[in-house]
Amino acid sequence: MHILVTGANGQLGSELRELSSDSKDVFLFTDVQELDLCDKAEVFSFFESNKVDVIINCAAYTAVDKAETDAEIAQNVNAMAVKNLVDAALKCDIKLIHVSTDYVFNGQHYKPWHEEDVVSPLGVYGYTKREGENYLLESYVKGVVIRTSWLYSSYGNNFVKTMMRLGKERSELGVIFDQIGTPTYAKDLAEAILHICQHDVFGSGKKLLHYSNEGVASWYDFAKAIMEIADVDCEVKPIETKDYPTPAARPFYSVMNKKLIKEEYAITIPYWRDALKKCIAKIKEN
Repeated sequence: MHILVTGANGQLGSELRELSSDSKDVFLFTDVQELDLCDKAEVFSFFESNKVDVIINCAAYTAVDKAETDAEIAQNVNAMAVKNLVDAALKCDIKLIHVSTDYVFNGQHYKPWHEEDVVSPLGVYGYTKREGENYLLESYVKGVVIRTSWLYSSYGNNFVKTMMRLGKERSELGVIFDQIGTPTYAKDLAEAILHICQHDVFGSGKKLLHYSNEGVASWYDFAKAIMEIADVDCEVKPIETKDYPTPAARPFYSVMNKKLIKEEYAITIPYWRDALKKCIAKIKEN
């Protein structure tokens, strides 16, 4: 297969690039410098000039707080760019995997979210990501939307690296304990996506899937585990969301039910602490 990965310089794109070195498939990696997904003419021209069987769209505007004031940019990247990919995929008969987020939910119930649960984004980021989902789900493109949560990697900037850095600079940190979800190692998600690519998962049309690592944690639990596994001597103290106000509201509970992806594609998902150990070992190695 010829597989295009957009947003290739981000955490997930970088993990896919690393995994591609062991693949028999042909990969194309683009970021905004090589392909501006917001430019419809450029997108169509790209697919006329390049053979592509599957698109893995990792491109996203992910600055959750900044999105509240950069709404137009977030809208273009998270929604209109997806529409351009959907239109091009439809015209050229290309399959599309689009990565979305737990932020499409308001987090106001306390059982793991199913794919069919009603969405209700709290802010611009979640709203624009939901709009991007809809462009694919309401089209005739053969595609899959995969929602994930709390993504981190040995690549790029993320919560794990920030905690490790701050933990070395300070003797104590306050971290929110009343927002609950599941950390996701981008490498595990990347492996799941490539596994899905190898199956005829698109024949029955579109699917909406959830993927995160297994287990449940608060940001406080996550930070405590980072310090422990990374052997950083920093005391982590629990604080409430109200003590750390942000421009964008966060869902209080965004644990996702992953039964569908596990059953349909025979995917085994690692426990979040086990995945975190692997990532931190790689960060230290680098």
